[in-house]
Amino acid sequence: MSASRYTYLGPEGTFTEAALRTLPEAATRELIPMISVPAALDAVRTGDAAAALVPIENSVEGGVTATLDELALGEPLMIYREVLLPIAFALLVRPGTGLEDIKTVTGHPVAQPQVRRWLAANLPDAVWESSASNADGARQVQEGKIDGAFAGEFAAATYGLNPLVTDIHDAENAATRFVLVGRPARPAAPTGADKTSTVIWLGDDHPGALMELLQEYAVRGVNLLRIESRPTGEGIGRYCFSVDCEGHISDRRVGEALMGLKRVCPNVRFLGSYPRAGIGAGDVSPARPGTSDDDFTSAADWLNRSLDGRG
Repeated sequence: MSASRYTYLGPEGTFTEAALRTLPEAATRELIPMISVPAALDAVRTGDAAAALVPIENSVEGGVTATLDELALGEPLMIYREVLLPIAFALLVRPGTGLEDIKTVTGHPVAQPQVRRWLAANLPDAVWESSASNADGARQVQEGKIDGAFAGEFAAATYGLNPLVTDIHDAENAATRFVLVGRPARPAAPTGADKTSTVIWLGDDHPGALMELLQEYAVRGVNLLRIESRPTGEGIGRYCFSVDCEGHISDRRVGEALMGLKRVCPNVRFLGSYPRAGIGAGDVSPARPGTSDDDFTSAADWLNRSLDGRG
């Protein structure tokens, strides 16, 4: 395995690259752009890279399906950390281009809902053509295939373009969440402000099936941060669920919730326990009464005493 290499969704100049460069370890790694999320993750699976940074969730558009599906259905990988990056777009054009010259624009499909209102107000007749990434859109503008690209302002220098308009965003405080993914290994020690990610398959479709799944978390006081359904490819109506919850797998309430899910679901894939971005241990609400590790230990001790006739 190449421990010195990290891959990311390329080409150069993507928001993914910008997010990756916020990690201290990125300064000592060779950063390799890849043409797609599956390609970035496959490099980790084959040992060509130690880890990959890929987008997984956007505050406007929701989950990034390519990443969710790869983590659910591909050869198992694990999330080791997350990065939150504020997102604002610039309209990148070739030198000398004005707004009146723009007939076609491009960007990643996830970018379109974040600039739709700006487009309607400023370029209502421009035709949108999706690109593999925002930076790939900038490359197409550089090559003269498209008039303008919505990308990070930092990508302008890479592709010899001008940021005609900056700070474009339909939603205030828009952000994208990225995850650093590696091969499965023992999770890092808990920090007190952690997140645990799993993918869960329902055993069969019956009334209350999803509620039964959620109850495994609820009865143990585990707070869900995100739940999203994705088709399994096995036919209409067949779904798995991508779930993020507060806490670390070593926390008794989280571990027991996962064991409960494993008992009632045919497949549970553990995707990792890792520090929450932008959250410190002091920002996390205390466990509900009856759900702390001490409460679980006390209950187990009581059960053992009862089995020994000392209850």
